[in-house]
Amino acid sequence: MTDAGSACVGPGPCDTYKGWLFKWTNYLKGYQRRWFVLSNGLLSYYRTQAEMAHTCRGTINLSTAHIDTEDCCNIVLSNGGRTYHLKASTEVERQRWVTALELAKAKAVRMMNNLSGVQEDRDHHICHRCVCLCGNDSGDEEPSSQSSKSELHSTLKNLSSKLEDLNTCNDLIAKHGAALQRSLSELENLKLATESGDKIKAVNERATLFRITSNAMINACRDFLELAETHSRKWHRVLQHEREQRIRLEETIEQLAKQHNSLERACRGAPNLSSGLKCVSGTTRGGVHSSKRDISDEDEETEYFDAMEDTPAFITVTADTNHLRSVKSCSSPSVGNSEDGDFHDSLRDPLCRMPRSKSTRRTRIPDKPNYSLNLWSIMKNCIGKELSKIPMPINFNEPLSMLQRLTEDLEYHELLDKAARLESATEQMCYVAAFSVSSYSTTIHRTAKPFNPLLGETYELDRLEENGFRSLCEQVSHHPPAAAHHVYSKRGWNLWQEITIASKFRGKYLSIMPLGAIHLEFHSSGNHYVWRKVTSTVHNIIVGRLWIDQSGDIDIINHKTKDKCQLKFTQYSYFSRDIPRKVSGVVTDAKGKAHYVLSGTWDEKMEFAKIVESTKTIATSEDKQKTVYETVPSTLIWKKYPLPENAENMYFFSDLALTLNEPEEGVAPTDSRLRPDQRLMEIGKWDEANVEKQRLEEKQRAVRRQRETDAGEALEEGEDEGEENTSNSGSPRRPMLLQKGNRKKATKEKQASKDFQGYQPLWFERKLDPVSGELTCVYKGGYWESKKKNDWSMCPDIF
Repeated sequence: MTDAGSACVGPGPCDTYKGWLFKWTNYLKGYQRRWFVLSNGLLSYYRTQAEMAHTCRGTINLSTAHIDTEDCCNIVLSNGGRTYHLKASTEVERQRWVTALELAKAKAVRMMNNLSGVQEDRDHHICHRCVCLCGNDSGDEEPSSQSSKSELHSTLKNLSSKLEDLNTCNDLIAKHGAALQRSLSELENLKLATESGDKIKAVNERATLFRITSNAMINACRDFLELAETHSRKWHRVLQHEREQRIRLEETIEQLAKQHNSLERACRGAPNLSSGLKCVSGTTRGGVHSSKRDISDEDEETEYFDAMEDTPAFITVTADTNHLRSVKSCSSPSVGNSEDGDFHDSLRDPLCRMPRSKSTRRTRIPDKPNYSLNLWSIMKNCIGKELSKIPMPINFNEPLSMLQRLTEDLEYHELLDKAARLESATEQMCYVAAFSVSSYSTTIHRTAKPFNPLLGETYELDRLEENGFRSLCEQVSHHPPAAAHHVYSKRGWNLWQEITIASKFRGKYLSIMPLGAIHLEFHSSGNHYVWRKVTSTVHNIIVGRLWIDQSGDIDIINHKTKDKCQLKFTQYSYFSRDIPRKVSGVVTDAKGKAHYVLSGTWDEKMEFAKIVESTKTIATSEDKQKTVYETVPSTLIWKKYPLPENAENMYFFSDLALTLNEPEEGVAPTDSRLRPDQRLMEIGKWDEANVEKQRLEEKQRAVRRQRETDAGEALEEGEDEGEENTSNSGSPRRPMLLQKGNRKKATKEKQASKDFQGYQPLWFERKLDPVSGELTCVYKGGYWESKKKNDWSMCPDIF
């Protein structure tokens, strides 16, 4: 074999060796010429060089392989049950391959030994990244420090690798030099002709010189290795010290910049604002406000901001005591004096200390089992798809259905109870807004998905005696999944909604988009409020710690008085200096006059403050015009209840969530409490729950196929009857709605009948909402009467 077709790269940057070798095939064909490629500790072979692009005939891992030389040209590679018998064309070629194989094996063994250490470094890097994204709310950690640390580790790792390569080469030179010296000594001892002996003697002298030179080089390399290792440790310590010093210096400079900025704001704002105003930045006596800017134009140009920060559309300042006295006569009677500490009557007993109803309901559930799951093997096939149509194992779930999660929005129903007693519509709007925000407080740690309800599944929550309300949910559609919800409270309000969940998996995050309007009506005043939910996003689906964020706008409209509340859920940004999970809003009347400012976070608390005076700032070329609201000190309107003890092992359920799946007597046979797979998951039998879940889904598919078949037959019979009526009368009969000219309503009613073709909800019916003008499922009655009679004969068998 010639070397014309071989290409070899020694222990350089590529660490690759290529060339032709003869490989033993079998006793019939003997040795066959094959193209071998040695790269990254793997020896692969092909029939031709062209096959490298598409077909590999075999590969052997050198990290666990044994290299042996039978004679002058043969090489034997064995790795477990696989053995390659190879033959080179010349002894020189054989020696080149042996050297390359031994060097590659040494590197492969070293890489395998360091694999665990490298994996730990990767895990540490991923964990640190998640902490920076999720746990570091202030955003103080700078990305540059991480990049410099990674660069330092990479440099030290490369240097260490090259030093080990050099050490390996030294060992190989010493090994082969000693072998050459022994071979020449053996030849010299043989009885050969004088001329041959002289030549052998000359070669032996040259080998001796080579050996002396090699030994000198080996000693120099060894000294260099020791010196490099010593200095490497020293450089590492120096670089680490410099990095720590730089981080401390950056923190100090940043703190000084913040202090300088605050002082500059105070100096520039003092001459322009009245003596009775005090700028709010960050946390003040009134609470957390949504502004970091002053009304001074020069200050807007010099303010310290991150590039990605979303600046607020309004600014809030708090009036002092003297100024409050001067405007007390024009303020609402519900606003108190901050000096005397008097607040509105409805807030004399703050919600955070409000006594909760006590009962014999359970306070814990079985701890969550520790089940491992290869998330990527399942989620990689879901990118860009609608998750409601993809069967998922219960390992992703929590032991609650979507109907129960919908009912969980009522945890802070006391807000609506208090709002029902208020006479001021704008103040009532504040409580409704706080209630809409409070429904997200349970999602901060709840990254698991609820069970998708079966079609016709229901859930009731009867708290009429304890809390004055009772709730009913029903799954009215399966694709798309839609649930109807109705709540009656004897304390003066009704709530109803139809929510459709749309979800998309984008690879790095999961977006959950609730579609549908929420209606709230108060009995005494007739105020009818309508709003919609914001988008929820679950981050770090594949790598890192899961965390959830809420973002978007909520517009709450009172359709009776035309009052409006605009709530903004600020999207979390790593580069923002603002508080995370921030919510801010303004309550305005029908004429657009602002009455209240709302501020807080969707996971902790909300505050509101009455607006005393509002002014406009002067717009600049870089910023829009802003409104400055002068308010009384903020008042706490809602605060999240603390989680129960051991909540982290109980899916982070709240006190209410722990009771939602508690078995109760007298509920409908379609109630979520009776769902077997959900019950098995709650008690820790996940394997049995997965089997039961598949059974229920297959049963639902069979029922749907039968319903579609029945609907098709009924449609064909209807068409036949229509043709018969047409032939008898000469023209089709016009619908009554069209005769009256109500074409729009007829179209929507027709669409409703089409959506429910073949299936009709049991307790809800689809009607045209007179307020929003949309088709929605509303409660038609009968459930609580059936429960009182204990007559569930009309309920389908879905479990």
